[in-house]
Amino acid sequence: MISMIEEFLANHPWVLTIISLCVLVLAALFANNVFKSVLLRVLHRLLGRTAYGRDEEIRKHGLIERLANIVPAFVIFTGIAIVPGLPEAVVTIVRNVANAFIILTLAMAIGAMLNIVDTIYHRRPDARLKPIKGYLQVVSIAIYVIAALLIIATLIDRSPLILLSGLGAMAAVLILVFQDTLLSLVAGIQISSTDMVRVGDWIEMPAMNADGDVIEIALHTVKVQNFDKTITTIPIRKLVTDSFKNMRGMQESGGRRIKRSIHIDQSSIRFLEKEDMERLTELDLLRPYLETKVEEITRWNGKLNGSSAARLANTRRLTNIGCFRAYVQAYLSSNAGLHKGMMQMVRQLPPGPEGLPIEIYCFANTIVWTQYEAVQADMFDHLLAVLSEFDLTVFQNPSGSDFRSTVFRERIQATTLPA
Repeated sequence: MISMIEEFLANHPWVLTIISLCVLVLAALFANNVFKSVLLRVLHRLLGRTAYGRDEEIRKHGLIERLANIVPAFVIFTGIAIVPGLPEAVVTIVRNVANAFIILTLAMAIGAMLNIVDTIYHRRPDARLKPIKGYLQVVSIAIYVIAALLIIATLIDRSPLILLSGLGAMAAVLILVFQDTLLSLVAGIQISSTDMVRVGDWIEMPAMNADGDVIEIALHTVKVQNFDKTITTIPIRKLVTDSFKNMRGMQESGGRRIKRSIHIDQSSIRFLEKEDMERLTELDLLRPYLETKVEEITRWNGKLNGSSAARLANTRRLTNIGCFRAYVQAYLSSNAGLHKGMMQMVRQLPPGPEGLPIEIYCFANTIVWTQYEAVQADMFDHLLAVLSEFDLTVFQNPSGSDFRSTVFRERIQATTLPA
């Protein structure tokens, strides 16, 4: 029986070749299944005893699985040479393809390892100060370029030095192709070295419709999550060439600026009478100012002679707008919601068609947006309501209801006039 099989195989050598190829394929499949079902399971159990082995975020990159794909390719690479009856050219092609697959798998495994490094690095407390994702992407690109050269050299069965020798002539083409990558790399280095932007910074870039927190700094782009939860992607080189506002200084200072004006109707500004002085003295925040100011004005006016003192224009007098500014300044100093270590100022701006602006310039003692808006709203609620104590009114352009009430009053007056 054995002799008959040997005689048959001797007369039909291609049968032995097909059987050998089937055995080789089955061996590759068997090695793949055994390695992945047994060895990988044991390896996962061993790594599971460590903190990184139990980390799903790290395991999802599939580093071990990628390396496991090398086993069947290696079996085919080594076994194809012992298959009888195959032409030398076929053996060379199969080994070259298997070798190229191994190179590609190794490159992908290194890429997965770089992703794991980035994941672990981002868990450091200072990772947002010096992000490395852009640099890892450059290394990844370099690895894939080298892998591509090695794969091409393997497939054509030539030395990779032959391909590398031609890169000098292709330098201009490569620079043109990777122009954006090179510019982005340089911009990323500038941003990192000068500490212009960090992950977590609040930046405003109106030209790119970006107003929110930086959530990622990569090789080519910077992702900003706007306050409406949309994502704006900015080319990283734009942060170097264009202007933008970084709110980090405000966040680190612990105070956020309040800069807003109250527009006073200029027709309501006047000198204070004696009765007004007595009424305003009852305001606790204003009393120290009035006592000091009245004493100063009394001394000043006391130096005038009788004829000069008779003319009111020659004397100094308090105004309701001046007392209001003093009251606002005292109110800022006593407000617990304002930062005492930063500037607090009340000033007049040039009058215009919208009245006399009284600008309040100060800083809230919080950087939390909702708390900041609450402090600002409470402050101006009070100041707008207290204006009536000074007989001041806020300037406001007339609305339709104002015109309607005016016409109504004129009609009432016209109907009540005697014939």
